[in-house]
Amino acid sequence: MTSSLELVEISDLHFSWQDRVVLDGISLSIPRGKVTVIMGPSGTGKTTLLQLIGGRLRPASGIVLVDGHSVPDVSRSALFELRKRMGMLFQNGALLTDLSVFENVAFPLREHSELPGPVIRQLVLMKLHLVGLRGARDMMPAQLSGGMARRVALARAIVMDPMMVMYDEPFTGLDPISRGVILKLIRSLNDNLGITSLVVTHDVNEALSIADNIFLLSNGHVVASGSPDELMASSSEEVSQFMQGKPEGPVHFHYPADDYIDDLFGVQP
Repeated sequence: MTSSLELVEISDLHFSWQDRVVLDGISLSIPRGKVTVIMGPSGTGKTTLLQLIGGRLRPASGIVLVDGHSVPDVSRSALFELRKRMGMLFQNGALLTDLSVFENVAFPLREHSELPGPVIRQLVLMKLHLVGLRGARDMMPAQLSGGMARRVALARAIVMDPMMVMYDEPFTGLDPISRGVILKLIRSLNDNLGITSLVVTHDVNEALSIADNIFLLSNGHVVASGSPDELMASSSEEVSQFMQGKPEGPVHFHYPADDYIDDLFGVQP
């Protein structure tokens, strides 16, 4: 374990899906105890970055350090141990449909610890209470609303008391009230539990309300970073287009293609 102020350090990171470059030499640092938001247009590698930090994917080259450990280089067993300290909230919640709310939250404890049943029960109820769903312990995932399912998944993500929780598009598909609840939980759990939060989202307003710092990705690069106020005040046209939702700007509406008329009438280039 390192005493560095940075929990995650990424340097000159490259990753491609076959011939498509996703991350082209990005570098960034995630400070301990803060809410860091990764933003950018769809397809810019935000979720891929989470998978590289968690060791699900391996980079073509570059450095990925988590709490001083080089994720691509650790042994399989060491990676599993590191993952136990990294909670993950998936975009769809990813609850186990045949298990109750209680058993979904208890699952990591039963799999990765030798704690006795009464202790597991107390820990699960404590985490469900933190997300406001202790009374829903006996419900099945099919009985939950989208917002409730996301909150159960969050309780499961923190049940092992991780050093960091990664959120993959946590606001997608939620109504305004549920969004507000998730926003409050991310901020309050981060501060009250002393964890580090890494949030991937394209929801600008939500990001601005909870982020301590933001990294904006585009075309495989970090095009801007700083506090919410700094990004909103940026003079960059690319940053301004994304943060203010402008339809016209450096990011074009049309994907690169051959001339429209030639393509329409079958003229070969």
